[in-house]
Amino acid sequence: MSETEFLNIRKDGRAGRITLTRPQALNALSQSMCAEIAATIDAWATDETVEIVILDAAGGRAFCAGGDIAEIYEAGRAGDMEIGARYWADEYRMNAKLVHFPRPVISFMQGYTMGGGVGLGCHTSHRIVGDSSILAMPEVGIGLVPDVGGTLILSRAQGRLGEYLGVTGARMTGADAIYAGFADYYIPEADWPTLITQLCESADYDLVDQAAAGHSSPVAPLAALQAEIDHYFGGETLRDILNALEFSDSDFAKSILAEMGKKSPLSMACTVELVHRARLRDTIENALEQEYRFTSRAVEKADFLEGVRAQIIDKDRNPNWMHSSPRDVPPAMVASLLLPLGPRALKLD
Repeated sequence: MSETEFLNIRKDGRAGRITLTRPQALNALSQSMCAEIAATIDAWATDETVEIVILDAAGGRAFCAGGDIAEIYEAGRAGDMEIGARYWADEYRMNAKLVHFPRPVISFMQGYTMGGGVGLGCHTSHRIVGDSSILAMPEVGIGLVPDVGGTLILSRAQGRLGEYLGVTGARMTGADAIYAGFADYYIPEADWPTLITQLCESADYDLVDQAAAGHSSPVAPLAALQAEIDHYFGGETLRDILNALEFSDSDFAKSILAEMGKKSPLSMACTVELVHRARLRDTIENALEQEYRFTSRAVEKADFLEGVRAQIIDKDRNPNWMHSSPRDVPPAMVASLLLPLGPRALKLD
């Protein structure tokens, strides 16, 4: 099976449909899948017979649990630092095209929607979650940073939720995702097939609002944590956040510190900076360009290879990060990983 066969791309009535069909791998995105989706979005942008686009996925466990990074890891171990850069560039072009598609794009995100799945499902105009939905940006756990335009969504979240979610990789329920700005609608998953059929027949995106109006979204646990998150994550740097957490004896602060102790110190420090930069320049182009500065260097100069080894390859969950503590990360190193790339800069066209 070729990688593009992990996609079912077709026209259905008045809708263009893209279905991920790789449930055995939690619908993880390969480079060729990203390129195929991007090419399809380009073609449909000028095709007036495609009045709406519907994104969904096979299987109940995941919409898309992230990117397929095994090839990047193996290439990096062999000394090839460019495969990763090419993968992320193709993926980011797909993300930008979804943001700028001229007609409604509706995503149905069941189960795990993480990392690359957020980039696919959360840049659409109508973002639907259900009771099984679990969303997160967990990249700091493998030595990366929230990317695929995720720093833009994080920067727009209420208060300092963006810093908290990016640094901890905390998982969100569907209700949390709506609260944090990663999703728009709660609709029970049993109602999705009928809604999709109606959308294909009519292309009437108001049907999404009508379907959601009949259901109250569950309470978002994240909302109860807002005040504490704003208090602890209000600093300008990761060290400021650490100072606030370490001088507190609250159980919440202790739990956050314990969770941060599992993540890459370098990635966490860069994540705080990236979320702040995205907040200053609120465009998908800026967010992706800034993220690419890190990810294109991550295989060679960050904790990516060690993070993937510990979490995905060997699964010993015991990474040997470049820095033993977040306080050991020099500000100059953060700055160097986020310097402009010159002729190697991300090209979205």
